[in-house]
Amino acid sequence: MGEIRNFKSGTQDESPPLGVGPRRLAAIIVGDIASYSRMMQADEEGTHVRVKRIERDLIQPSIAEHHGSLVKTTGDGFIAIFDSPVEAVRCSIVIQQNLIGRNASLPKHSRIEYRIGVNLGDVIVEPDDVYGDGVNIATRIEGLADPGHVYISGAIYEQIKHKVVCSYESLGDRKVKNITDPVRVYRVLPDAEAVGRTRGRRENALIFLLSITLLVIAGGVLWYLLVLPHDKMTEQVAMPTIPPVIPPQPPLREPTKIAQPSPSSSSSPSPSPAPSQSATPVREPEMVAVRGGSFVMGSNDDPTERPIHQVTLRPFSIGKYPVTVQEWNTCAAAQACAFSGSGLDDAPMSNVSWTDAQQYVAWLARVTKKPYRLPSEAEWEYAARGGTQTKYWWGDKLQPRMAGCKDCGDMAAEQPAKVGNYKPNPFGLYDMGGGVDQWVEDCWHKTYQGAPGDGSAWSSPDCTSHVLRSGSWKNDSRYVRPANRDGYDTNVRYPTHGFRIALDP
Repeated sequence: MGEIRNFKSGTQDESPPLGVGPRRLAAIIVGDIASYSRMMQADEEGTHVRVKRIERDLIQPSIAEHHGSLVKTTGDGFIAIFDSPVEAVRCSIVIQQNLIGRNASLPKHSRIEYRIGVNLGDVIVEPDDVYGDGVNIATRIEGLADPGHVYISGAIYEQIKHKVVCSYESLGDRKVKNITDPVRVYRVLPDAEAVGRTRGRRENALIFLLSITLLVIAGGVLWYLLVLPHDKMTEQVAMPTIPPVIPPQPPLREPTKIAQPSPSSSSSPSPSPAPSQSATPVREPEMVAVRGGSFVMGSNDDPTERPIHQVTLRPFSIGKYPVTVQEWNTCAAAQACAFSGSGLDDAPMSNVSWTDAQQYVAWLARVTKKPYRLPSEAEWEYAARGGTQTKYWWGDKLQPRMAGCKDCGDMAAEQPAKVGNYKPNPFGLYDMGGGVDQWVEDCWHKTYQGAPGDGSAWSSPDCTSHVLRSGSWKNDSRYVRPANRDGYDTNVRYPTHGFRIALDP
């Protein structure tokens, strides 16, 4: 965990003459608790204790882990600054996602929910505070945010739009108090399903307007038929013009009913999806047995991949492909995984956190009575190398059509290719480089110093981030090397993150 650089720890000697702090460009986070006054009025001591616990256990560690500086807490909020806009937004997402878990078991009126605004601007840094329009804009954006959401300025968006693989909803230019020019504001949508929900709301609104329009037309036609004199109505009936009027609502509602999975009899009166879920067969991912052995793990290409060290592993099996959307959705249908995956059935499942991946392997182990788990980092690299020690499993130079990444010879894509689209490595494993980033069991450590040499997972109970391997279709070819490694927050979903599973003999 990084060290929190709290500005209150500064000394007078660090301040410039005349007491005016230095100027700097920074990403500023402003957070504020929604309905704080109401909660304090209902339970002053209890609310104060809960807020301080969240600050201590979540907000301060998250700021530190993303290399930020806590400027101050404000009773019902906080201000922090970051050198990196990417880290500022990632920190904000981590805080909001963790609060969702903390609030899940609480009634709505008791939930502590933050509104968070993020801006990039020039600020004046004092020992115990930070000033300037950059802070004012972040504060105004926070005031616009919905509880539980992260809103960012256009300045932040331009810096992160190709670096943080989230979705963003533009809220347009907003005029904010005491700021001359309008500010472009975006809502951050870290969960890919949120995009579907936003689109769904718009589509529902269009369907509603279409329904009203059809009802008005139908009413006009009925009035025309009923009010006309009998002789003229007879003439109208004789002409082959007006068909029988069909009520418009059922056709609009019907697609919603059909879209629900329903392998059981359609005559069932219950709208609950439980019958179809219970009837869904378990689909086990195809596994490849890997013989145990020794190999040299790591490389000198990046400091996080050092020191190079010898590892000896026992035999194990690992998924032939990353877990697919179809395989994941059998878990979701059984209500053992938190959400349903979207996309083609044979596409790799993505936008999952490490915790989500653990839910899947726990469910699969339970229903199959087999010890499924995530692979260790050493097992993953051993399997990815396929018995080789070159930069890539096929050699030291990049070759086209060998992996799914943005400069691996394919056109840039908005989603990963289906599993098995590229050649397998010598162990018969597909997509061990590119496609989706893949979670493994290990906690994230910045180097291999102290790593186990027996191939077991390097874990600890207080771990807040875990290791990712493979690189994704959004990354360049440096990331598809078998030695490449990265870490990410344990409970946060990200659109390029997936996983594959392992099994003991």
